[in-house]
Amino acid sequence: MKDLIIIGVGPAGLAASIYTSRYNLDTLLLGAELGGCMNESYNIENYPGFSAISGFDLGQKMKEHAEKLGGEIKQEKVVGLKKENDIFKVKTSVREYEARRVLLATGTVFRKLGILGEDKLSGHGVSYCATCDGPFFKEKRVAVVGGGNSALNAALLLSRYAKEVVVFFRAEKPSAIPRYIENAGKRENVVLVPETNLVEIKGEQKVEKIVLDKEWQSSLEHSFDGIFIEVGSQPDDLIFKEFDLELDKFGYIAVEPDQSTNIEGLFAAGDITTGSNGYRQIITACSEGAIAAAAVNDLNEKGS
Repeated sequence: MKDLIIIGVGPAGLAASIYTSRYNLDTLLLGAELGGCMNESYNIENYPGFSAISGFDLGQKMKEHAEKLGGEIKQEKVVGLKKENDIFKVKTSVREYEARRVLLATGTVFRKLGILGEDKLSGHGVSYCATCDGPFFKEKRVAVVGGGNSALNAALLLSRYAKEVVVFFRAEKPSAIPRYIENAGKRENVVLVPETNLVEIKGEQKVEKIVLDKEWQSSLEHSFDGIFIEVGSQPDDLIFKEFDLELDKFGYIAVEPDQSTNIEGLFAAGDITTGSNGYRQIITACSEGAIAAAAVNDLNEKGS
């Protein structure tokens, strides 16, 4: 039996493992995608120690650090979590594990538009990851939906490959940080279209056209080869939705200052929590992971 099982191998989970190794806690990390959503950031410029680094590379460095200290990482998809007689049982696609305590660090998943054609053409021109799929659209015409940091970041990356990148967003101005907006404005193949929403994505075997809620360039319909949806994220609740966890109105897990939840022995860290004043960044995810690890160690030392 493990002292702690960490579900999630993104920055929160990896940081927690680094600390639990130093506390000599028997810890197992479980998760299907190493790095989590961090992998989607092609250029990170706000993580201390790196003036610029890709999300994938930062995730690899965190993994190497965790393993160097003795962290045990298994890339297995977690499909179930339950608690019986004060013992947590974590089921993966491979086997079942037991632990005295569990740290949920599953992060968030992409938010969808919920429009006609989106699900049908997902993976066939509709994408939620510019880092993953951008290279497939060399010299193509693509649309980005969203006006926040992730959308403008995606547009900048896609401008390296695509012939034209058109960014549609509902507000009068993008909500991204000024640097992203300024950089997008400098790219000749990036076009920003405010106060405009997609209402339908058309295509038989792949994306062919989009339909807008208002005219742009004298038409509601426009031809595109790819659509990149960047409208935020929501908690990945597949694992814990059966638990009677205290959540806020948006579905994020309510945590105490030590990252504990209302379920004894169950902690949460990273983007799925209400912690860090809702400032969901890699640095705050790491911080919450470290705090959770310290709290688990305190309980372990008390023998409780």
